[in-house]
Amino acid sequence: MKALVSLALVSLLSACAVAPNSGSVYSAKQAQNEQTVRIATVESIREVRIAKSDSGTGTLAGAALGGLAGSTVGGGNGSVAAGLLGAVAGGLIGQNVEAKNKLRPGLEITVRLAGGDLRAITQDADELFRPGEQVRLLSDGRKTRVTH
Repeated sequence: MKALVSLALVSLLSACAVAPNSGSVYSAKQAQNEQTVRIATVESIREVRIAKSDSGTGTLAGAALGGLAGSTVGGGNGSVAAGLLGAVAGGLIGQNVEAKNKLRPGLEITVRLAGGDLRAITQDADELFRPGEQVRLLSDGRKTRVTH
């Protein structure tokens, strides 16, 4: 039983990996695909928070751990009741932990294109940009990233 719960938890935690919104990280599907390159000038930078989507992993993992821990209390029907209460409490705690850990730092980068149009791109805050500097906008038609 414990091995099954451990295997389920590992599977759930591996499912919570989220692709970064970085200007420097490409997925395997994005590699070797042609992108349009435009040169632009940074107008402004605003710090933002990027929320990862809810995976439900925190709730499920908390419920599994809480149910397992609760089921070790008492015996018979009391063990079942404690397991159910532990699962509910663990699920609520896991959901709260996941919600607090799903925000990461990002940047909203507003740029001016050569024709005068403004564009704003939001991505992970893993590269430093300054107003007035020239940058490259790389676009595959769906996603656009700002790089140096």
